[in-house]
Amino acid sequence: MKAWLPALLRLAVLLLLVVFITSPSWFEPLLKPLTENGAPAIYNQGSLLTLTLQHLRTVLVATVAATIVAVALAILVTRPAGVEFLPLSRSLVNIGQTFPPVAVLALAVPAVGFGEKPTLIALFLYGLLPIFENALTALTTLPGNVMEAARGAGMTGWQRLMKVELPLSAPVILGGIRLSVVISLATATIGSTVAAKTLGEVIIAGLISNNPAFVLQGGLIVAALAVLIYDGLSAIERFAARRMGQGAE
Repeated sequence: MKAWLPALLRLAVLLLLVVFITSPSWFEPLLKPLTENGAPAIYNQGSLLTLTLQHLRTVLVATVAATIVAVALAILVTRPAGVEFLPLSRSLVNIGQTFPPVAVLALAVPAVGFGEKPTLIALFLYGLLPIFENALTALTTLPGNVMEAARGAGMTGWQRLMKVELPLSAPVILGGIRLSVVISLATATIGSTVAAKTLGEVIIAGLISNNPAFVLQGGLIVAALAVLIYDGLSAIERFAARRMGQGAE
C-alpha cells in the first residue's frame, strides 16, 4: 500500500490542478479570506487554462530548441574533429547562466520586440547548460567495451552515434532536459513583464493590486506543474535507463 502512496498523491495533485484551471470558481471560498475590500479572489483578467497552456507551450518550444543545440554541440565536441571547440562551446552555453533572466529580456526586447520572443530567447539560453553538460558527460563516459564491439562490427561513425552512443546516453541527457524544464517553468513567469502570455501575468496582477489570492494561485499552478513534469520526466528517464540495462537510480 505504501508503494502506491506517492502515485496516488501525484494523481491527486494532477486532478486538483486540472479542476482548478478549468473551474477556478469552485475554489473561490478558499481564496476569499485572502482578499480585502471586495477584491476578486479568482483571477478575472483572463483564462487560467489558456495562460497555463501558453506557459507550457513557451517552455516546450524553448526546451526543444535548447535540446537540439545543446546535444548537437555535445556531439560536435566529442568527435575528434571538434575537440578544439569544447572551450568555445562551454562559453556559449554558460551565457544564459552568466546574465540574469531580467537582463536577457531587457537586451532582447529592443531586438525582437515585446511578447513571447524575448521570453523564448531567455529560456533557450537558460536551458542550454544542464542539457549540454549532461550530454557531454554521457557521451564521454560510454563503456569502452561496447564502443569497441561497435567498431568491430564494422559500424561507421554515424551508425555508432545513432545506434549506440545516443541510445546509451539517453537517460543522462533526459536528466539534463528535466533540470532545464524545471528551470524554464519558473523563469517563464518573468516573461509577463514584457507582455508574454504566461502564468506570471497572474502573479504580477496580484502584486500590483496587492491581492495575495492572485499571487497564491499563480504560484501554486507553476509549482504543481513543476512537480508533475519533474516526476513525469524522471519516470521516463528511469524507463530509458532500464531499457539500456543501466538500472534505476
